[in-house]
Amino acid sequence: MSLKPKVSDRDHIQGNSSADLTIVEYGDYQCPHCGAAHPILKEMMAELGSQIRFVFRNFPLSEMHEYARPAALAAEAAALQGKFWEMHDAIYDNQQSLSTRFLMDLAERLNLDVDQFKSDMQKESLEEKVEGDFESGMMSGVNGTPTFFVNGQKFDGGAEGLVQMLHEN
Repeated sequence: MSLKPKVSDRDHIQGNSSADLTIVEYGDYQCPHCGAAHPILKEMMAELGSQIRFVFRNFPLSEMHEYARPAALAAEAAALQGKFWEMHDAIYDNQQSLSTRFLMDLAERLNLDVDQFKSDMQKESLEEKVEGDFESGMMSGVNGTPTFFVNGQKFDGGAEGLVQMLHEN
């Protein structure tokens, strides 16, 4: 399966925006497998970030994970204040503490304007962004998290496999 739609400026991009290698992760903030992959991906970016364009797309499995959607909305609300990756990392680093209250605490810890953050979390445009990411995952054949795409092609494997593949190239 290939990635639909292609990566664009609507996406959250980390690393080298002009890199030849683009990795897209479809993730759920409450998924334990995504949580386990997070430190591996952080290390990969620390080591190889200059060679990679890394993209995160929301794929909240809301039926299974009560806080997956609120966490995705929190990350998107933080993005409006320029702190998407900080919120993204903070949620994954504290995944076992997820709750609505905890998301507000993270907003404070990241020095966000908390009133603005609360208001932004209710915005229809953020709901549409999360839903759009989810729908793009469905169109791309994502059926679980985390799912990775390398240069637009679905990658059969987890974060460890991804790192191994990068070291081989």
